[in-house]
Amino acid sequence: MKEETKRTVRTAVLLVFFIIVISLFIYSRVTARPTKETFKDKLDTLGLWETPLVYLAIPALYIVDYFSHSWICLLFAFSVAGLIYEFVPKEVITKYMGRGKTVGYILALGMAPFLTVCSCTMVPLFGGMLYAGAGIGPAIAFLLMAPAANILTILMTGEMISWEIAGVRILASAVVALIAGLIVSMTPWGKAIEKEFQVANSAMPSTKVEIVKPSLDERLWAVLKFAGYLAKQILPFFIIGLIVVGYLSVFVPEEIVEAYLRGSAGILIASVLGGPLYTPTLVEIALGQELWNKGMSKGALLSWLMGQPYDFANAMAVSRIVKWKIVVTYFIVAWAGSVTFGFLYGMLSGSL
Repeated sequence: MKEETKRTVRTAVLLVFFIIVISLFIYSRVTARPTKETFKDKLDTLGLWETPLVYLAIPALYIVDYFSHSWICLLFAFSVAGLIYEFVPKEVITKYMGRGKTVGYILALGMAPFLTVCSCTMVPLFGGMLYAGAGIGPAIAFLLMAPAANILTILMTGEMISWEIAGVRILASAVVALIAGLIVSMTPWGKAIEKEFQVANSAMPSTKVEIVKPSLDERLWAVLKFAGYLAKQILPFFIIGLIVVGYLSVFVPEEIVEAYLRGSAGILIASVLGGPLYTPTLVEIALGQELWNKGMSKGALLSWLMGQPYDFANAMAVSRIVKWKIVVTYFIVAWAGSVTFGFLYGMLSGSL
């Protein structure tokens, strides 16, 4: 078989795979039946509480229960994230994200969700943008927007919790990221670090490199490789999170959640637990879903979900690229934004 024929066959197989994944996802959404049944309800139905070993089997039972109805959504999300990462031109981001350009902020907010899926992968991209000459404001907006409202987290938020929450999460994250970027860009330390990177960028030799574009089958294969990379990075933490959620579902009384994760105090507690203490990507959604089922208010839930970008672990990494003053500035703005939108959404939805 000639090389050209092999490429054609591989391209066709990969295209069919992606078409099947997308079709299965659409079919699963069209035929989905909403249910209020909880994991604990299913255990009660099975009558397994009489067996002591069920306490050790809870994690496996919960994971099987979850993946039995969510596997296609995860497969779709990872595949789409890979397609977008491979085919969206990243050069456009750094080209138009210069200082003071309105289009830079528009690109930061509009494109960031499609180029990464978690805060840990945002740090090197953030540094790369600054070295390429992007303004500190758009770069900060990009840094905060992507972890809070990326393609994977939004799909799973809508799937596991509600599409209303997913939509509000996108809007709130965009506003907070924009405000944080604008504030940092106006501070003396923000202007100083921006000038520092622009000077370093101008000192670099400008060489024109001719890039040979890979064939379609190679790009589609790269999509699968990137999707697999994301899965290896995220799923181990996600499974650990599901184990925690399984025990949470069974053993944490609703009275505790209703007592501490409702009202003004509940929003403040959620903003700390969901942010600085760090919750791995997707785990915050699974935990948020279970806490919501047990009585967590919508306001506290939104604040919890918006905590993804401002955790201590990634703040430490960002501080190696920019000064601590910048980190503290966007950290405070992001935290205040999660609390503010938690209050606003709680009041507007009648679930404070």
